[in-house]
Amino acid sequence: MKKLTTRTAAAKKAESKVKAAATATAAEAKKVEEKVEEKAAETKKAVEETKEKAAKTAEKVEAKAVKAVDKVEEKAEETKKAVDEAKEKIAETAEKVEKKASGTKKAVAKAGEKAAKTVSKATAPVKKAAAKKAPKAVKEMIALQYAGKDIDTQDLLDQVKKIWTDDLGRKLDEIESIDLYLKPEDNAAYYVVNGSETGKLYL
Repeated sequence: MKKLTTRTAAAKKAESKVKAAATATAAEAKKVEEKVEEKAAETKKAVEETKEKAAKTAEKVEAKAVKAVDKVEEKAEETKKAVDEAKEKIAETAEKVEKKASGTKKAVAKAGEKAAKTVSKATAPVKKAAAKKAPKAVKEMIALQYAGKDIDTQDLLDQVKKIWTDDLGRKLDEIESIDLYLKPEDNAAYYVVNGSETGKLYL
């Protein structure tokens, strides 16, 4: 009986220790759970703050992007306006230049007509005077008649020129003078070209 009582006391003591250990473990587990929950709450808060910061940053970036786009569009509009104004000015200038050129062309044409009329008036008296003073061309011919022959001096001069070009191989524009001497008693005509080249023609 004594042994049984001893065992029961030991069992109770052991049970008490187990309970105490279980209680301590539960308390420790609760502390760990509380820490985990606290850490999770901190993490969740950090995540929320990060999301909030990210949202604000995205808003700022979007605002900057929109502002930049607005500036680009505004600049493009200003550039287009400036280009349109420049085109208008160029068109106006071209129109003015064309009008001025047309006026200048007309003025030149009028000046030319006026000058032509002036020249015509100024030269008319000179032409009339020249027409009055200019003698009419007279056809001349000198012929030698003897012993039943009729000798044309122009024909003799042409023969001299032919000898000069064909026989001597010279050019007509090299002739400066032709002296022709007729001698019926010799039945011949003697010539001197440029004072040095001599020859004889038979009549």
